[in-house]
Amino acid sequence: MPGLLWLIPAVPLASFLALALVGSRVPPRIVSLLGVGAIAASTAVTLAEAAAFLGTPPEGGAWVEPLWRWIDVDGFRPMMALRLDALSLVMSLVVTFVSLVIHLYSVGYMAGDEGYARFFAYMNLFVASMATLVLADDLLLLFLGWEGVGLCSYLLIGFWYRDPENGAAARKAFLVTRVGDTALSVALLLLFTRLGTLQIHGLMSRAVRDWPSGSALPVLAAALILGGAVGKSAQLPLQVWLPDAMAGPTPSSALIHAATMVTAGVYLVARTHLLFQLAPPVMLVVAVVGGVTLLLAGCSALVQHDIKRILAYSTVSQIGYMFLACGVGAWSAAIFHLVTHAFFKALLFMSAGVVIQAMHEEHDIFRMGGLRRPLPAAFWGFLIGGASLAGLPVVTAGFYSKGLIVYSAWAGPGGAPLLWLASVVGALLTSLYIFRLIFVVFGGSSRTIAVEVAKRPDWTELTSMGVLAALSVLGGLLYLPPWLGDHPLLGRFLERTLPAPSRVVAGLSELGSEGVVTLAFAIGLLLAWWLYRVRRPLPVALAGKVGRALHRFWFEDWGFDLAYQWILVRPFIRMALANKDDMVDQFYRFVGWGTVRLHQAAARSETGRVRFYAGGIVLGSVLLLFLVVLFR
Repeated sequence: MPGLLWLIPAVPLASFLALALVGSRVPPRIVSLLGVGAIAASTAVTLAEAAAFLGTPPEGGAWVEPLWRWIDVDGFRPMMALRLDALSLVMSLVVTFVSLVIHLYSVGYMAGDEGYARFFAYMNLFVASMATLVLADDLLLLFLGWEGVGLCSYLLIGFWYRDPENGAAARKAFLVTRVGDTALSVALLLLFTRLGTLQIHGLMSRAVRDWPSGSALPVLAAALILGGAVGKSAQLPLQVWLPDAMAGPTPSSALIHAATMVTAGVYLVARTHLLFQLAPPVMLVVAVVGGVTLLLAGCSALVQHDIKRILAYSTVSQIGYMFLACGVGAWSAAIFHLVTHAFFKALLFMSAGVVIQAMHEEHDIFRMGGLRRPLPAAFWGFLIGGASLAGLPVVTAGFYSKGLIVYSAWAGPGGAPLLWLASVVGALLTSLYIFRLIFVVFGGSSRTIAVEVAKRPDWTELTSMGVLAALSVLGGLLYLPPWLGDHPLLGRFLERTLPAPSRVVAGLSELGSEGVVTLAFAIGLLLAWWLYRVRRPLPVALAGKVGRALHRFWFEDWGFDLAYQWILVRPFIRMALANKDDMVDQFYRFVGWGTVRLHQAAARSETGRVRFYAGGIVLGSVLLLFLVVLFR
């Protein structure tokens, strides 16, 4: 029902303002009501819009809700307008519903924290920004939401700001994503100057009409948009910020990784798919970036000790699958995996939060063990979420979404055997690293320094985890493949906005591809079992000198951080130090010196003599009257 779309971002925004102004002065129960209630209301509006959209499909496949004219300068007249079509509806449902579940979980997880109201204020601003991003009818409004989620990620990552490491992680995320944001802003300038609009539908139509496929302008524009996407979605070479983002509270990690920020890049590429189709070289780059990222991040996840960093690298890897799908033209497969990933990744982070709080904020998986009985909810959450992440055949949602991407990497319009092989190896790595985590944390005997469980999950945490566990299993029903009845409900719905999937079948059927993925899953599971349950000392024995060097290389994110330090950060710091006494600095030093001297001179006039003060008042009055008479 057009006319109510604005409520989806507006209600969380209003809640943010209320919490920011009075949150610290009201009881936690009221904070919870404002924080969770706003997201519940936004979710309810989204569900009502979905029911109306499905019940009475709009002409042209979209509702557009103009709000007001934003700017009118020399032919640049962007509208504040929201657009609801198949793609933005799916994204809005994922953003609002998963955010609602995470907010409910946060009520129990963050209870007692001194920044309780501030946390919910930041979270609600995050949801409002993401809702604006996915509903925007104009790239400028989308960019506003894009920058909003970047700001909120900085605030949430550095939420516990008294720890300098958290502040450093927040600054790193903000600065690295700014690189991508700069590329996106240049893309917007290029698109407007060449095509005369930033309204997404009109922009895509003019690009298809005016730009030949493969010409320089669409290639350049698509490459710049890709630069923005890889920054926000933590893909090579800008993936370095996401593992450090684990400094924030666990619910914010779940929100950033599952439903909001990191999926924004995938959404942007899918939303501008017509432009990318005009730039085949960039489409290939998207696929290669996704394929390489999923492998590199999978290897890094294999050697991490921090339970949340393992999940962070897992997110980088799974977003790589989505980019791979977009690059080979499997747009619906990318969005399908985005949906299922939101379910099982949020569940995994929630389960990790339960473990961390129970173990007195311990993060090292090798200081845990035997937690299956003390923490059954966390165990089942990790088992269901991990199985879906790894792609347990037939049973889990991740099996269907990942399997669809793997087959598309072979048979899609831009598919290639090497891309397919990368996706299969990525499936094996995923199974290995997630079951490594599960076997180490929940198997064997306890090795943690905390003998007693410090905190058990309350009903809000258990309810949230239960809902996501069910969706991590049942989500596959949204897109059943031909060999299981051929009911791709989500794919058919997305065809109203995205191109229908096309297949170039050559030498491998979809069922055969699924069989290979199943084999990769089984090999990863058995390797994890053998290495970390049957022959636990073996990984250490196999290390050796070369193995330890490789372990360190993967552990340090393939040297990307070190390379950026040497190539960019340290030279910049050296230049800043060398230039600290330049003319500009001298000017401001003079301003400061002059201000101090004026203050000292004025202070000398404070003598305490009343006659001196009275004489000064009279002299000032006479001078003022003289000026009035002189200049009237």
